[in-house]
Amino acid sequence: MVEVLFYHLTESRLDDALPILLEKSLDRGGRVSVHADSEERRDALDAHLWVFRDDSFLPHGIDRGEGDANAARQPVLLTMAVQPANGATVRFAVGGAAIPALEGCERLVVMFDGHDAAQLQAAREQWKTLKREGHTLTYWQQSEDRRWQRKA
Repeated sequence: MVEVLFYHLTESRLDDALPILLEKSLDRGGRVSVHADSEERRDALDAHLWVFRDDSFLPHGIDRGEGDANAARQPVLLTMAVQPANGATVRFAVGGAAIPALEGCERLVVMFDGHDAAQLQAAREQWKTLKREGHTLTYWQQSEDRRWQRKA
């Protein structure tokens, strides 16, 4: 079974929280994929990850579809695909994206905006589905000082 972490954004935006969690995931080793709900969000994340902090570089690339040999080499892959081309063991679903394939996955991180009703509803449904499938789930919510607090 996969370890699943739900991150409920209430005090910061995805652009602020995602890079930090990606860095932590890379520090643990392995490869990471970020599954976006739209090409627009994927491309916006790509642009943001290049400039999110002056003193840091987060190696990443975009999955351009079948036959993209570059995608397989990326430590962090931004994708719309169900199965990441880089063989990621840590997968992020952001912005209400569907849960990616979990084959070969050790950890799934679902990040959703607490101010977006559609994302909240999608996260609730994903929680129910993943719980029914027997995965280990935890739920984290931001406090007013933007720290993550485990709620379930």
